[in-house]
Amino acid sequence: MRANYNKPISPATSVAQVITDSDPNAPKKLRSRHITMITLGGIIGASLFVGSGNVIRNVGPAALVSYLIGGLLVFLAMRMLGEMAAARPSTGSFMEYARVGLGDWAAYFVGWLYWYFWVGVIAFEAVVSGAILHGWMPGIPEWVFSIAMMLIFTGTNIISVRSFGEVEFWLASIKVVAIIVFLGVGVLFALGFWPGGSFSLPNLWEHGGFAPKGVWPIIAGVAVVIFSYFGTEIAVMAASESEDPAKGVRQATTTVIWRILLFFVGAVALIVIIVPWNELPDPQVMGPFVYLFTLYGIPAAGLIMTAVTLTAVCSVLNSGLYSAARMFAALADQGYAPGIIAKRSRNGVPIAAVLASTLGGYAAVIVNFAAPESGIFDFIMNSAGLVALFVYAFIALTQIRLRQRMTPDEVKGLKLKMWLHPWLGILVIAAVAAIVVIMVVSGEGTRTQVWTSLVSVAVLAVFWPAVRKRLAKVRAQRATVELSADERAPKRLDADAAGSDEVPAGTGSDR
Repeated sequence: MRANYNKPISPATSVAQVITDSDPNAPKKLRSRHITMITLGGIIGASLFVGSGNVIRNVGPAALVSYLIGGLLVFLAMRMLGEMAAARPSTGSFMEYARVGLGDWAAYFVGWLYWYFWVGVIAFEAVVSGAILHGWMPGIPEWVFSIAMMLIFTGTNIISVRSFGEVEFWLASIKVVAIIVFLGVGVLFALGFWPGGSFSLPNLWEHGGFAPKGVWPIIAGVAVVIFSYFGTEIAVMAASESEDPAKGVRQATTTVIWRILLFFVGAVALIVIIVPWNELPDPQVMGPFVYLFTLYGIPAAGLIMTAVTLTAVCSVLNSGLYSAARMFAALADQGYAPGIIAKRSRNGVPIAAVLASTLGGYAAVIVNFAAPESGIFDFIMNSAGLVALFVYAFIALTQIRLRQRMTPDEVKGLKLKMWLHPWLGILVIAAVAAIVVIMVVSGEGTRTQVWTSLVSVAVLAVFWPAVRKRLAKVRAQRATVELSADERAPKRLDADAAGSDEVPAGTGSDR
């Protein structure tokens, strides 16, 4: 069986089938500037603004290496996803490709796990945003703010894909501007050209060496930082709903490496250069970005970065809801989820999927505030911990399998091609396996993520036989409908071919 890269992978979830350019009433799609900013700012969040401080304190200046290795793995996975998506833009993205390349079981597992992950993220970001706003207005309970944020971004996602893109454009713009200011002033500060600054490059090696805690923390750090990059695939999913899907996909996947180098590696490099790694404050007390902005002498640095962090949280909430809804709709389109979830508005928005995804978020938020001691919220957060690694592994396996099925002419015609096939794909799979092992042996926290994630997989495995049975029934019904349509088609063609010699009754031929 050969893979055909010239046709959409699934008529049901191909954006070309949901929203057609030939329809004059078709809703507006995402523009190039939306894709650009989603691509630039999509992965910038609290994991960078706050979480980078924990990595640096645990690894030392060599945290740079951890971020570089993690970034390389994500870049390779995105390149493989880009190869498939540039040829077949699809809102189901890697779930759709896994279905064709590996089978229904792969699509079922990766699709549901991905949706579950983002539902947890939606709840988490809603809780964080509520805490930030409560800090500004302590008279109002946190849960009120959390619910309000959920309602706001449910609205932006339901109106249209363009409204999602517009909101994400401005939220991402704030994050990008903050990073650019941080980097620009930081370079001047580190070179001594900014008031209060001095040449501080020796901080990389003067406080116990570049790797003061040895090699193992660097490797273990990769298992932490790789989750900071998760979300890059959102740009590929969004690009499939843009005015030029192929261009958007290429843009999203080919620019990911310099985004990682500039925003993550560049920011971490400045932090470890300007501040001795062992003098960095506890991120829970003061994040590294707030601390450096304070050193720069920027007035109200803490307030500014808190506001930027809030926009980052809102951005992740907005894009997380978008991703969850699109994946849920794609699952329903293929029969892995109830058919009602596939319902779309005239604007092409999967309304039922958006609402269903928010219900999971509301439930998690309520549980967190009503019964924080129950541990349910923590379980949800931990049980989705390996989803990023599952996704990267499935992307690599799928790309390898689909490329094997292609003819030489199809390979030659690829608009975006993965290098050194299949060896770099095998490298990604091996790295994912190694990271899981590292998480198991590193400590109780990461070990818990592994075991609770496996519980989620086990739950899905229990339901798979029933889903597979329903899937066979759904496809049999679809085949019957298609066969009936095919049987009627020749009659219409015969009537058309007959022209004036054979006019069907009731057409007004007597006039």
